[in-house]
Amino acid sequence: MGRIDAALALATRHRRSLTVAMVLLVAGIGFAALRLVLREVHLSDVRAALAEVPRARIAAALALTTTSYLLLTGLDWVALRSVGRPLPWRIAAAGSFTSYTLSHNLGLSLITGGSARLRLYGAAGLAFGEIAQVAAICGLAFWAGVAGAAGVGLIVGDGVVLGPVTLGPGLSRGLGAVLIGLLAVLPLLRTRGITTLGPERFGVALPSLKQMASLGALSLADLTVASAALFVLVPAAAPGAFPGFVVAYAVAVVVALLLHVPGGLGVFETVVLASVPGDRPALFAALLLYRLIYYLLPLLVAAIGIAGAEGWRLRHPIRRGLSYVDRAGQLLAPTAVTVLVFVAGFVLLVSGALPGVKDRLSDLDDMVPLPFIEGSHMAGSLIGTAMLLVAPALNARLRSGWAAARLLLVGGAIFSLLKGLDYEEAALQLVVAGVLQYCRASFYREGGILTDRPRWPWLIAAAAALGLSLWAGFFAYQRTPYSDELWWRFALDGNAPRFLRASFAAGVLLTAASAWQLLTASRTRTLPDALPPEGVLDAALAASTRTDAALAFTGDKSFVVSAAGDAFLMYRVQGRSWVVMGDPVGPVAAWSELVWSIRRACDARAGRLCFYQASERMLPLFVELGLQAIKYGEEAHVALAGFALAGPKAKSLRHAVRRTEAAGAVFSVEPAATVPALMAELAEVSAAWLAEKAGREKRFSLGVFDAGYLSRFPVALVRVEGRIVAFANIWTSGDGEEASVDLMRHRPDAPYGTMEAMVVRLIEWARGEGYERFNLGMAPLSGMPSGRLAPVWARLGHALFANGERLYGFAGLRAFKAKYGPDWVSRYIATPSGVAMPRALIDLARLVSA
Repeated sequence: MGRIDAALALATRHRRSLTVAMVLLVAGIGFAALRLVLREVHLSDVRAALAEVPRARIAAALALTTTSYLLLTGLDWVALRSVGRPLPWRIAAAGSFTSYTLSHNLGLSLITGGSARLRLYGAAGLAFGEIAQVAAICGLAFWAGVAGAAGVGLIVGDGVVLGPVTLGPGLSRGLGAVLIGLLAVLPLLRTRGITTLGPERFGVALPSLKQMASLGALSLADLTVASAALFVLVPAAAPGAFPGFVVAYAVAVVVALLLHVPGGLGVFETVVLASVPGDRPALFAALLLYRLIYYLLPLLVAAIGIAGAEGWRLRHPIRRGLSYVDRAGQLLAPTAVTVLVFVAGFVLLVSGALPGVKDRLSDLDDMVPLPFIEGSHMAGSLIGTAMLLVAPALNARLRSGWAAARLLLVGGAIFSLLKGLDYEEAALQLVVAGVLQYCRASFYREGGILTDRPRWPWLIAAAAALGLSLWAGFFAYQRTPYSDELWWRFALDGNAPRFLRASFAAGVLLTAASAWQLLTASRTRTLPDALPPEGVLDAALAASTRTDAALAFTGDKSFVVSAAGDAFLMYRVQGRSWVVMGDPVGPVAAWSELVWSIRRACDARAGRLCFYQASERMLPLFVELGLQAIKYGEEAHVALAGFALAGPKAKSLRHAVRRTEAAGAVFSVEPAATVPALMAELAEVSAAWLAEKAGREKRFSLGVFDAGYLSRFPVALVRVEGRIVAFANIWTSGDGEEASVDLMRHRPDAPYGTMEAMVVRLIEWARGEGYERFNLGMAPLSGMPSGRLAPVWARLGHALFANGERLYGFAGLRAFKAKYGPDWVSRYIATPSGVAMPRALIDLARLVSA
């Protein structure tokens, strides 16, 4: 039992790696099985079969593909209404089309398609739970469509033959009736008053009977049309064989989905080839065309559409920019361009693995010498591999990634022509380069392509792309016997030697680049628990507009420093959460570089990035980072030019000043140089204050009583008969506009009103020193909306503010600061959306209260 428990614990710790390994293993088995199925099929036969497919059938497949995706948009449109959040069809269509193109090609629909729905529908105002409900309803409808189509095919057909398995008419119809009967389960539950499938709190809300009927009809029609798009590409396909073909298609879809192979690649083709009788080369040619038409073409259309919308938005910032389409495009555009470049690189790799067209090679041989053809073939494969490595830099909006990808795409187009007059793939490279150029403004961040360590999905995807090209090459040359001489043979018809040399070079490049990134340290400049160099501190603090930049000196934070050395941000890791304190310190122009540096470092370590007490100027960056901003409370800013003790509103302040002065209190500000001599007496005041509060020092968002820390700042003192009874250390901003206080502590026997009077004198002192505003600090949870339409977190915060006085004294703290007539400025927390939000908030609460 001990060994079993240890094995289970090990599997739990490495479940992500084991899952990836399992998917890769299944995919490898699928391609091995596909190779066995195609062992008697030659590439020349497949090419001949492709050339014989009538254009009318290709046009019919394109039309059926379009119809299928239109039907899928109806699923989202109905599902949105079933959860009570109806949206216009164009929005549902965008969410559906993007989601299904990603999930069809990449698999793992909850992650890929679910992520697209989360961003698109989230930009339209839906909450995470509502989006999850929509995805779940669409998933149930899809499986209902699979069962319904297979059931109808079994009932209508006169028996079904699935490779070695033969179902007679009676058994076929009986099995079909069972599948159709299963579809009645959910409507039956609905008629009995059951409205939720699963636990009431986390279950799926069942649509109405009318909506169920609509979803079922749409899903059934979609699977039928999708299978017909493949059926029309199969040569000599008799209409009477369509019912059995639908059953085989449904089985292939189910197997591919259950095995979680991305896009069902290899697995889907193997099941269809093993299940559908007929000419193997012609059927495989039909599957290749279907993969291109139904999978890759919609993915390219979606990616080009999203990238084009982002490029249009950047060129029309006034006419558009606040609409749903603009917000959704801004979120998805980097991913879309990344997909385009990755696909372009993959096409170059596969093209380099396959033999060139003889007639085109002969024409090319008349124009350029053989060394140019050989070198161009090698260069094309290397460029394709380089595109796979550049793709992550595009996803991070790096300008260097954009420049490198553009150069590679143009080079890929040139070498595609020089290696075999492959004008089709050259056109694809130029189209992607044009889209990239159109979206140029989207890529503005500084940093090198290999700035940070890669995330494992990129390396796995690149390795899988190279593996697929190798499989294609070995399939193409399976009848070519291997010999060492192949490596050194250079001839116009030497396709197999060119494949070996190009694949070896591509593998070396991918391995070398991956090893370089994995073995070298990240260039993100993080300085754990140590202050940045003096030059960085001086430059950043001089440009700071906020006084809380002084929290850099508390000694508990790590730092990210800009490449120019003029800005930094401070953060601390709590659990898996990387919590950034406030805004970055330094010029605003460096903020984007800093937040994306910590984002990449955080992602590389599977962390959750969140920001605490950020200003409104950070909100656009939160949108780009994919974080959800939550109003945390309001900060009190006193405009010093208009502050006065006259008038009825300042009555309590005048009373406090008079009362403390009558008790003999004397206010003074001591420069930082004199603070060390006062430290012993200040420590007595701090200890008495902490004993009365029964609390402890909090370092992250507040200063700490530490001799080294306090000696950096001027200190305001209140003395009675020469004895210090209260003190506060003073923060000032580098731009000379803001002053504030950090620690405010007093003895229990200090005169009543001492703290109010000290703040009044501090405000007057700051005005005399030429500052424009005095920052009284945060009033947590204040100013939050509480109406029926307010977000859940806002209503919860308002309830805590109104009723949580015993826990923290939220209302009392705001009332104290309101005496000084401040302007209230919103401050925000930003966390990942969805299920990661509560975990990040828990870590944040632990950090701030520690």
